[in-house]
Amino acid sequence: MGMYRKKPVVIEAQRFTDVHSYLAIVQWMKSCGDTSALADEVRYSTPIMTIQTLEGTMAANPGDWIIRGVNGEFYPCKPDIFEATYEAVE
Repeated sequence: MGMYRKKPVVIEAQRFTDVHSYLAIVQWMKSCGDTSALADEVRYSTPIMTIQTLEGTMAANPGDWIIRGVNGEFYPCKPDIFEATYEAVE
């Protein structure tokens, strides 16, 4: 058994906060070639974003971060996990 450190990885992310950020994230995903990103009509007072991930459909709630991974895949991340895992790159 050995000790291993996770390699540093730079990712792109946007925070999902409201309907405006929802539409901006969908546009970002489409510009990256993600054809599953659809700007569906928002029917709820609190929007929920569904994202097709490598592990299946996942829901993102306002406050969650949407991450574009190293292979171009998108997935949601809860804010506490995001803050513990990532820091801004200057």
